[in-house]
Amino acid sequence: MLGVAGSVYPERVKLPHPLTGELFESPVPPGTGWPEDPAVRRPPAARDADEVVSLAGTDDLGELEARVSVCRACSRLVEWREDVAIGKRKSFADQPYWGRPIPGWGAAAPRILIAGLAPAANGGNRTGRVFTGDRSGDWLFAALHRVGLANQPTSEHAGDGLHLIGTRMIAAVRCAPPANKPTPDERDTCAPWFRRELELVLPTTQAIICLGKFGYDALLAGLASLGTTIPKPRPKFGHAVEHLLETPHGYVTVLGCFHPSQQNTFTGKLTEPMLDAVLTRAKTLADIP
Repeated sequence: MLGVAGSVYPERVKLPHPLTGELFESPVPPGTGWPEDPAVRRPPAARDADEVVSLAGTDDLGELEARVSVCRACSRLVEWREDVAIGKRKSFADQPYWGRPIPGWGAAAPRILIAGLAPAANGGNRTGRVFTGDRSGDWLFAALHRVGLANQPTSEHAGDGLHLIGTRMIAAVRCAPPANKPTPDERDTCAPWFRRELELVLPTTQAIICLGKFGYDALLAGLASLGTTIPKPRPKFGHAVEHLLETPHGYVTVLGCFHPSQQNTFTGKLTEPMLDAVLTRAKTLADIP
């Protein structure tokens, strides 16, 4: 039986949201007014893989986001994300943590799609927005602003006024995993959310940027499940490497990009000009002025 989100969140100490000052528990119960929370009506929550498949069947992108945001299908991920939200990193001890899955975010009919791995435990799991609140996100949003795909150079927290221009972000796994490593079962359980969101936005999408090989593999698997023919031998991931694929809605260009992790940016494997070049190429392919 499908559970209704809300009853699984026992009452806890409330802390002020860093932007609005409104008080919230950690993790944040759905429908309590958190900025950009899609679950305003407390949608049904998936409790296992079969329920994920069932609930991912909606044709409404906003409803899909809401259902993603209350998913409880993977017990290890639920426990981890909520333990982090309750325990908190010392530097964020005065803030409430979102502590729930992170839905896709950005334009509802994008021309550019950015696919990544999963939210960070003290980043998206804290702020409630994908790629937000950690160093990787700082790099990514600064680059998006430099090339004209974001209205401001920073993404600090849900509700900060940021919006993307013709661009949307999605993650292959929607909960922050321990050590940033979801298990194969967790990846597969989450896949229907990813596939359905991809299916809903694919008709307008012209370019897809994959941040890292995990996101690239999830993207190719998702496209294949939607009827895209993946060439043989299978296209390889590489930074700035492009592959033109024919989908049921026309052609889309898939671009590889090294993930803006600190490991890559500190060592120079990924530089600002390298990231800007990939984003600019996607913008050109998508015909965004």
